[in-house]
Amino acid sequence: MADLINLNKARKAKARASGKQSAVENRAKFGRTGVDRSLETARKAKVEQALDGAKLTPEE
Repeated sequence: MADLINLNKARKAKARASGKQSAVENRAKFGRTGVDRSLETARKAKVEQALDGAKLTPEE
């Protein structure tokens, strides 16, 4: 005799597993650490400061 399977629970388990898989893919694709974000912010600030210091005529 075959084992009985609750189809509703099986469907939900399958959806949960696919959701976890897509979350893993999105973390790898879009995720950045806090250190990466702060480093990028610091680099942008340094570039902007260098550009502002290199202006020939100050804006009034």
